[in-house]
Amino acid sequence: MQIAELEAALERMSLAELKAIAPMIPQKIAEREKAEKNAVKDELAALAKSKGFDMADLFGDGSKAAKEKKTVAPKYRNPADASQTWTGRGRKPKWVVEELATGGSLDDFLIRD
Repeated sequence: MQIAELEAALERMSLAELKAIAPMIPQKIAEREKAEKNAVKDELAALAKSKGFDMADLFGDGSKAAKEKKTVAPKYRNPADASQTWTGRGRKPKWVVEELATGGSLDDFLIRD
């Protein structure tokens, strides 16, 4: 169906009909996208095979390696409670905010080893 034909068909529809088909459109788009992606993957696999390669040789095994999270050593320590530390990243802990509000400095909380 051509775009012009589709537009004409939509113009002939009532509001109720348009509302009825509206939720179907994203679903159909997702289905078509998946089908076309699979078709392209199949074409690529056939081309790779014809050249003597496997898809895993060209693109890896398909699994995304989880990025290793490295723990960051704390940079600041609460002088009133040594168990409370902060790396200096992200949101400031309540104890830091309170101390800064009373005129303290972050340098006062630095862990010096």
